Amino acid sequence: MSTPASVAYDYNTQRPRLIIPEYGRHVQRMVEHCMGVEDRTERTRLAKAIILVIGRLNPQLRGSENAERALWDHLYIMSEFKLDVDGPFPKPTAEELDTKPERVPYPKQEIRYGHYGKLVERMIAQCAAMEQGPERDAYTHLIANLMKKQFLTWNRDTVPDGVILKDLAEMSKGKLKLKEESQLASTADLLRAQQNGPRNEVDTRKQRYGNQGGGGGGGKKRHRNRNKKRY
Repeated sequence: MSTPASVAYDYNTQRPRLIIPEYGRHVQRMVEHCMGVEDRTERTRLAKAIILVIGRLNPQLRGSENAERALWDHLYIMSEFKLDVDGPFPKPTAEELDTKPERVPYPKQEIRYGHYGKLVERMIAQCAAMEQGPERDAYTHLIANLMKKQFLTWNRDTVPDGVILKDLAEMSKGKLKLKEESQLASTADLLRAQQNGPRNEVDTRKQRYGNQGGGGGGGKKRHRNRNKKRY
């Protein structure tokens, strides 16, 4: 009795590694075949055909500005930068593609008044540039109340008016100060406005349009009365 011939199994672990696994082993073999072609013109033609194939496998690149350049870079990477063809872009080096982007500089100065927001900072700068007078005083008082409101949004505990006035003076470099007789809105009023503001707006709408709904019902009754037959 004859013994069966041994079957040669092809395991992935025994195959050469895939440089870009997303393209699969067939594309990798196409690249290897292209590299083995001696004629440069034919080799370039095959390379362009491979670009079309991997372009279909990469639909997310369509429409992007550097789509074609990225595909050619992938082709050179799969050839381990050994492919020599007349491509539309110069062949990159491994070092060029491995370079890391420069770090974006980040301001290191401490943000002391972030809870007031950029809008308040711009308002203070504009107010400080105004000529002294009643208009500037009114604007300063408005900004101080806004600062207190922003502070309470950030920290809902009570805040002394002295803290607000001190921050206002520092942020304006000593140019903005409230008059002695000026008083800021109370903490209780500001917190109450934050809690009840949206609810009051809804109630106002109900009051404004509620009566119109009742009037509509009466209109329907009059309409039905008009349709009654008269004898």
